[in-house]
Amino acid sequence: MNRRAFLVRSSALAAASVLLRPRLSAQPSAPAMPAAAPHASAVTEFRPLRRNVGYFTGRGGTIGWLASKDALAVIDTQYPETAAICLAGLPGRGARKIDVVLNTHHHFDHTSGNGTFKPAAQTIVAHSRVPKFQLRAAEQNDTTHKQVFADTLFDDVWRHDCGDEVIVAQHYGPAHTGGDAIITFERANVVHMGDLVFNRLYPVIDRFGGASIRNWIKILEQLAQTLPADALYIYGHGNAKFGVTGARGDLLTMRDFLAGLLAHVEKEIAAGKSKAEIVKLDNLPGFPDYHVPPGGRNRLPMNLATAYDELTVPKPA
Repeated sequence: MNRRAFLVRSSALAAASVLLRPRLSAQPSAPAMPAAAPHASAVTEFRPLRRNVGYFTGRGGTIGWLASKDALAVIDTQYPETAAICLAGLPGRGARKIDVVLNTHHHFDHTSGNGTFKPAAQTIVAHSRVPKFQLRAAEQNDTTHKQVFADTLFDDVWRHDCGDEVIVAQHYGPAHTGGDAIITFERANVVHMGDLVFNRLYPVIDRFGGASIRNWIKILEQLAQTLPADALYIYGHGNAKFGVTGARGDLLTMRDFLAGLLAHVEKEIAAGKSKAEIVKLDNLPGFPDYHVPPGGRNRLPMNLATAYDELTVPKPA
């Protein structure tokens, strides 16, 4: 597998912005993302897991961290206000520089704190498609001026030996987006899944950002088969009952939901139902842990619409 990594300087990113902009007018609109919780309601927590690895919850996707005598690392950055809390409270930091900040993908609730962490970090790492997706989404939302992009990019695998721990970021293909990375702390045997697992929550499926439900299913199966049986997982999001950490079975539960989603939509299409009819379903039968009340915060209609498009419409460029 190709392990090449390369450094992208700010001048190159500025040039990419110029090149991308003329093409955006032909792109479909980005999917509506769920509204973030208000700033005042954010409750933050540092939770150690094992062998100097832990996670931080606040507002946005779960932040993973490594704080050892040899290295400091952070996975994802949430939003500026909670990123500042995480940076200030990172165990054992003091005046030390963070060795690496990693972005699991481009979504704003995982990258909006990049600007807070960047002055305190040696580098920000992400899959090579992340800056392009991040820029494109920012232009759709008129937030380009707020973006801070990764400066170290990789295609397949990025690996860093940091004393008593080895951090590996790996891209398995399109899933939640087209630029997802799974981050493994090898010696701690902790895996940050990013948003490849919404733990018993209807997920965001970003077709505009390169998502593939079919490949997402395959990736979850592959990871469940190949990662250590006793690995501990950190998830991008989770409902209050099940939380944001877990074991291999959660990956298979997420796989089953995605497979059930596609199967349901395929069946409805075969029965002659329109997209407008299919998306009226409030909750998917067979997955009671995912169920939420109908309304604006129920993402199942968006999931159904995306599944319909994946099954019937050529994927956008």
